[in-house]
Amino acid sequence: MTEAASLVAAGGAPSAGGDAAPRTGRHVSPWLGFAVRRIAGLAATFLALVVLAFFMVQLIPGDPAVAIAGSDATTVEIEATRTKLGLDLPLWQQFAAYISQVLTGDLGTSFQYNQPVAEIIGNRFAFTATIAFTGILVVLAIAVPLGMAVGVATRNGRRRGLDVAFTSVTGFLDAIPGYIMATFLVVVFAIGVGLLPFFPPAFTARSGAASFVLPIAALVIGPICTIARVVRRETQVVLENDYIRTARGWRLKPVVLHLKYALPNLLTTTLTLSGLILSGMLGGALIIESVFAIPGLGSGIIKAILDRDYPLIQGMVIVLGMLAALINLLVDVILGCIDSRTLGGGHAD
Repeated sequence: MTEAASLVAAGGAPSAGGDAAPRTGRHVSPWLGFAVRRIAGLAATFLALVVLAFFMVQLIPGDPAVAIAGSDATTVEIEATRTKLGLDLPLWQQFAAYISQVLTGDLGTSFQYNQPVAEIIGNRFAFTATIAFTGILVVLAIAVPLGMAVGVATRNGRRRGLDVAFTSVTGFLDAIPGYIMATFLVVVFAIGVGLLPFFPPAFTARSGAASFVLPIAALVIGPICTIARVVRRETQVVLENDYIRTARGWRLKPVVLHLKYALPNLLTTTLTLSGLILSGMLGGALIIESVFAIPGLGSGIIKAILDRDYPLIQGMVIVLGMLAALINLLVDVILGCIDSRTLGGGHAD
């Protein structure tokens, strides 16, 4: 009997990586059903985003034909522009044409730049992806060890002062909006201390990676606090399970006890919540880009709204929405690797 199996038998506790149900008849990999459900979910999400993006831009006040033709354009010129853009057609015809176009992989042509939307998004995507994905890695690298360390240190009411300080500080930092945190970091670390160079605007091609330090810091502080608090709570719950008491009775080394037996079980709940939080970081990245003048999707979509550039707004909404869906899918795949019981669409108790 292996060490892990012995702990389960002795403690009667759940073990990450177990099967969802007893095998009956022919065994079918749970990954197959998971893949089918998630592919269907991604397809439904894509269609919903296409419909939402199309009708959402109709609510933006103002006429894109007037914005493109210019304030000095005559009525004839404005009508000619509207006809050229296809905005004179009934709404249902515009919708049908847009659906057909998107399903072929064409996101359209920008009203303002007269360039393919996919090309514009591709040029800006690298900046947003750098901030968002680097931020996600930083959040997980800091929040999980921090929350787990505090959870272990404050177990059973020990170190009450540390528990209160951790809760107070993380709660305070988590309550600060991202744009205020960004401004604070610029004032303190760029203008005040001078630890990092101050770029007006923040991003320049010569500044390189230094341009992303403060934006990523402003983006991750809140999620780090949120996830660390969740990990702290989950750690304390897991450490009270019978199998952990059994492992502790075997006098296993703390590193083995916490990393091998506690960490996989607390990650299930933690990563589920983290997927939602990390998807929300994309929205935060859009605001942070505007604060630091980084030419990513965030600053691009704000300018597109001001210009009433319908195809560019719709394309960016679809791309950002699918990016959030893919992040959640990645989290679910990681959960499935940790605990295959989650592949059934639920989580083990």
